[in-house]
Amino acid sequence: MTAPIPHLPSASYAPLGTGDLAAEITAQLSSRLCQVRLRGFRPPETPAPARAAPTLVAVAHGSRDPRALPTVRALLDRVRALRPGLAVGLGHIELNRPLLTDTLAELRGAAVLVPLLFGRGHHVTHDLPAALAAAPQLSGRIAAPLGPHPLLAEALHGRLREAGFPEAPSPRTAVVLAAAGSRAPRSAQDTERTAQLLSARLGGTPVLPAYASASAAAPTVADAVRTLTARGHDRIAVAGCFTAPGRFAARCAAAAPGPAAEPLGDHPALARLVLHRYDQALRYDQALPYGRAPLAGTGCAPETAGAATVAV
Repeated sequence: MTAPIPHLPSASYAPLGTGDLAAEITAQLSSRLCQVRLRGFRPPETPAPARAAPTLVAVAHGSRDPRALPTVRALLDRVRALRPGLAVGLGHIELNRPLLTDTLAELRGAAVLVPLLFGRGHHVTHDLPAALAAAPQLSGRIAAPLGPHPLLAEALHGRLREAGFPEAPSPRTAVVLAAAGSRAPRSAQDTERTAQLLSARLGGTPVLPAYASASAAAPTVADAVRTLTARGHDRIAVAGCFTAPGRFAARCAAAAPGPAAEPLGDHPALARLVLHRYDQALRYDQALPYGRAPLAGTGCAPETAGAATVAV
C-alpha cells in the first residue's frame, strides 16, 4: 500500500513547485528507507588495522659474573614462550651488553621498559627515565619494578624450597630476605612489603629484610641473622631479591647460616610477573584522558590500576 504524502497545511507553508515537491518526496523516502533493514543483509565491516604491541624491554642491572647474562636471557626466553609474538628486548644499566641506551637507540615506535629490579630505587626513578628521554624517536612508558607483588613472593618461596627450606612452618625457622639496598626510602618500603608477602606465603614464618651493602641500607644480612638468632630462631635461610648471579647475591648467600636460595632467574612466577608489569603499564596508557597520545610519557605503575608519573 502506498504511504500517503504528509499533509502540508496551507496556513504554514507556501505552495510547492514541481521541483520543490520532488525534493520533498525524495527527502521523505530517504528518511523512511534509512529505517528499513533488508532480510539477510549485513553491511560489510571494515576491520580496524592491527596495532603492533609495544616492545617489552627488560632492563637488567648488569654484572661481571659470567652467569648473569645467560640467566637473564633464560628468563626472557620464558617470557617469550608465555606471550608468543610479543617483541622482547634486553638492555643493561651497566657492566653487560647490550646497554639500555644502545637497545633504545635501535628501536622505533613504542616500548615499555620493565625493570628487572625489586624496588623504587635510583635506577628506576632516575636512570630509566633519563634513558628513555634520550631516545626521542621512541614513545614509551616505564613499568613498576618487580617488587612488591605476590608473584615475587611465589618465586622466592619456590627458590627457598629448592634450597631445602622446610614446607611446614616451625617456631625455630626464619628467613632473611636479602636485597641490593638503596638510600631511597621507598625502596626499603618495597623490600619490607615483599618480606611481609613472603612471610604470608611461608605460613607465617618470620621474614626479616636485609641488604647487601651497609652503605646503602641497614641491616646487613649478618646483622639480620644475629637478630633472628637472638629471638630464638636457629634454622635461618636466606632468600635473595636478585634476578641473576652477581657480587651482591654471592655476598648475601655467603652470610647464610643455613640454606641460601639461588637467584630467581627464569622461575615461572617471575616470568609471569614481568608480563604483568608490562600489561599494567599498557592498561594505564589506555586509561589516559582522551586527547593524550598513547605511550607519550614515562611512568611507574604501582599496584593500584594505574601508574604514578615519574618526571623526566
